[in-house]
Amino acid sequence: MEGNGKKKKQSGSHTSEPRPLFATDEPLSFTLSSQMQRVVRDRTKPAPKAAVVRHPARLMYAADTAVTLPVDLVVRGNFRRDAANCLFPPLYLDFPKKVVKGTVFAKQNKLKLVTHCRDDEYVVREYLVYKLYNQLTDLSFKARLAQVTYLDSAGKRKPETHWGILLEDEDDVSKRNHVTVYKNRLKAAYTDTLNMATLAVFEYMIGNTDWSVVYRHNIKMVVDSTRPRPLAIPYDFDHSGLVNARYAKPAEQLNIETVRDRLYRGPAYPMAVLNQVFARFRALKPAFYALIQQDKRLSSNYVKETVYYLDGFYKTIDNPEKARAAFLSDLDRSVQIRGMNN
Repeated sequence: MEGNGKKKKQSGSHTSEPRPLFATDEPLSFTLSSQMQRVVRDRTKPAPKAAVVRHPARLMYAADTAVTLPVDLVVRGNFRRDAANCLFPPLYLDFPKKVVKGTVFAKQNKLKLVTHCRDDEYVVREYLVYKLYNQLTDLSFKARLAQVTYLDSAGKRKPETHWGILLEDEDDVSKRNHVTVYKNRLKAAYTDTLNMATLAVFEYMIGNTDWSVVYRHNIKMVVDSTRPRPLAIPYDFDHSGLVNARYAKPAEQLNIETVRDRLYRGPAYPMAVLNQVFARFRALKPAFYALIQQDKRLSSNYVKETVYYLDGFYKTIDNPEKARAAFLSDLDRSVQIRGMNN
């Protein structure tokens, strides 16, 4: 891992270009037309191995000409699927093979769409967390912001337009980085050291405790043939302190009051390893701050609060005593939380 932000980012042995959909940061506008009332009411998670409910839809967007694609909408998720938590469920866009050829969705099949849940700005905030992690490593999910209009073909709901996030497929991340998906279970301590140390420090920086390697909770694992240990890729950051969603709460067993309270959840690494990682974060500090400060979609109050929040992280890693207290204290404490044990 290099300490200079201008040098090659941490990744697999080498990387390829992303699919066309993720080759630009320009937001994509499109319309989804379906029986939206049925989609919004589809909140029961299917039993294991049971067939999912597919909602036929049309996806329309403007290119050189108007493009209309058939697509199935499939409701997904756990927390966000629950109507008590989110007004609108997260979706898969499941395209039939071959119909996407020559479109912006070329080579896409089953694509995650992160929807607005409750507040559109939360979507933009979470999108920027993906962009922050992209700065650290190519071994990360590409994300593209989308302006989505939901049109009810049955006329029972008014059209709604909201921000959404299109998320790169796990297989595409793997192909782009020339790695393969790893399916065996293991603990965070047995993954690649610099990869996991970077991931864990990043999760600490953004105030996210909602992840686990051993349970594959908001973590994907891959193998690089040039490295002896598997590598981890994080996703799903809406419960982080940086997003600061009203509905986000930390697990009671962690003994922290809010998601803005940082708690390091990674393995115990020597300070020499952590200092190498800290150097990378210091080099990227201007880029991190610029992503937040220059995004006009964010409220001015949120930008101020987030700069202050990031300042707290940098004050910690720049102070050896505070860094040791944050990253090396109480690591023998075993917090047993299904879905969160590292």
